[in-house]
Amino acid sequence: GDWDFWSDWKDRRLWVTVLPIMGITFPAAVQASLWWRYRIPFGATLCVLGLLFGEWVNRYFNFWGWTYFPINFVFPSQLIPGAIVLDVVLLVSNSMQLTAVVGGLGFGLLFYPGNWPVMAPLHLPVEYNGMMMTLADLSGYHYVRTGMPEYIRMVEKGTLRTFGKDVAP
Repeated sequence: GDWDFWSDWKDRRLWVTVLPIMGITFPAAVQASLWWRYRIPFGATLCVLGLLFGEWVNRYFNFWGWTYFPINFVFPSQLIPGAIVLDVVLLVSNSMQLTAVVGGLGFGLLFYPGNWPVMAPLHLPVEYNGMMMTLADLSGYHYVRTGMPEYIRMVEKGTLRTFGKDVAP
């Protein structure tokens, strides 16, 4: 969804919950198929690398090539650490059920820490025209998206996020 496109939306609560839940479906299916038929234990990593390659091609040609959005504003999320854990659990345990429980838990729990190195510079607070905001929010104000509902900009105007959770007045 849109939570994975824009860096000013990636610090919300829904990005950390919805994307790993939706993002594990294809790697788990490819992993199960490759393990069941060929006993190849790296299906999730292979699938995530293919997905990441397709996402980078999409982001480069569509977002940079057509509209000149900066790449650090529209980068895709990192799913590789979770996929590696998913494959390692399957390789070590040799059990699809244990992989579903332990590997799926590791996939979800490693999603946010795996994205910290990329997201950390965008969470720095800056003051711009008398308003305190993050660098991600500042880039959201400068690179306005035409398809974005206007009520979101009105709700976010004049607010300061607590750099962790909720919006604070």
